[in-house]
Amino acid sequence: MNNRPVRTGLLGGSFNPAHRGHRAISLFAMEALGLDEIWWMVSPGNPLKAGASDMASLKARLASARKMSRRSRIRATAIESQLGTRYTVDTLSKLRKRHPRREFIWIMGADNLANFHRWHRWRDIARQMPIAVIARPGYDGAAITAPAMAWFGHRVRPRDQASDWTRWSMPALVQLRFRPDPRSATALRRGDPDWSLDYADAIVRDAVTRQVLA
Repeated sequence: MNNRPVRTGLLGGSFNPAHRGHRAISLFAMEALGLDEIWWMVSPGNPLKAGASDMASLKARLASARKMSRRSRIRATAIESQLGTRYTVDTLSKLRKRHPRREFIWIMGADNLANFHRWHRWRDIARQMPIAVIARPGYDGAAITAPAMAWFGHRVRPRDQASDWTRWSMPALVQLRFRPDPRSATALRRGDPDWSLDYADAIVRDAVTRQVLA
């Protein structure tokens, strides 16, 4: 019987809405990191995007994430709203306590690495679990010169060791590259600003907690 911890990637975001680019990045990261599954952490409210006028409801965003993650080992969840956390550092701390039989790695795009130093207690995030950064077109330069990248320094791991992340000591970061995907939630909202109305009457079950958002 295999009793090893479940290797779980965490990809946070607004998912406003979720799209095929999210799915492509996740499937790539799952293979590169040797993950058992990935959780899409649909944020109830990103402090860095406070006041956004085109932010759909949490239910609509979770519904779009569940739809986009069908027939995969991606699990869409709004667990942050149930944990009552506002900042990523607190969410990760509570997740580790709630799920001691899982090994977590935080996954984010290069655009987030460029701004990572603006996140609340970002160094404590890095000390909790390894971080995998997915390259995004147009953000390589900003990511490489980011204050957070300078702080990681020699703690950046070679790409060919990505699947060994469970044995790393923190902080640790690995950069991953795959075929760029040009799709974005911004472009989708521009093309269909009323996309969330498709889920107005939906009853959505959280794929991790199994709770229902009506």
